[in-house]
Amino acid sequence: MRKTMALAAALFLSACGQSESGSTASAAADNGPVGKPVLVLAFGDSLFAGYNLTRAQAYPSQLEMALRERGINARIQNAGVSGDTTGAGRQRLSFVLDSMTTPPDIALVELGANDMLRGLSPAQARGNLDAIMAELDRRDIDIVVMEMRAAPNLGSDYRSEFDAIFPDLADKYDADLVPFFIEPLLTDRSLVQNDQVHPTAEGVKAMVSHSVDEIADAIED
Repeated sequence: MRKTMALAAALFLSACGQSESGSTASAAADNGPVGKPVLVLAFGDSLFAGYNLTRAQAYPSQLEMALRERGINARIQNAGVSGDTTGAGRQRLSFVLDSMTTPPDIALVELGANDMLRGLSPAQARGNLDAIMAELDRRDIDIVVMEMRAAPNLGSDYRSEFDAIFPDLADKYDADLVPFFIEPLLTDRSLVQNDQVHPTAEGVKAMVSHSVDEIADAIED
């Protein structure tokens, strides 16, 4: 069973760099949330941008709806770019932030899978993510780290070094950590598209259900 789940994880992650349709989160239906508006920046790769999904089906849009259904007055801006490595994210972060008319209150950082798939050094990924989070911290933007994990075929040394990046940096920047948020896809393959790697709209919904508690807590702290 563990071998099957590991293979499913590797297959899913292998497509993180593919293209997607609809890379900007649309506003969820207004269900009467109250309180101060919270602007959330979803900064990541294709797992945020979405693959073969409408904008309303992408993770940031579905997360926004789930938060608003809880009464949290959140709006999420999708800044996911397919194929982004941590280095590419580091290069574009300042441009993204400077282009926003209102600075975000909180940023969801979801990068690293493409570094791992390309066999890039975990130390390099750590350095880039550290720089990304340092810039967010400098601008007084709260951070939520979306945990990623290395595929098992890369070996135990690579895996232990890569997997440690996310909790370590969350601790360093006093950020909230969302555990491996694609985990629901590993146990229920019906949540994956016909390509056997990307989540369906229902798969994204499961990912949101798996992660919304931590994100809601981070917003309300």
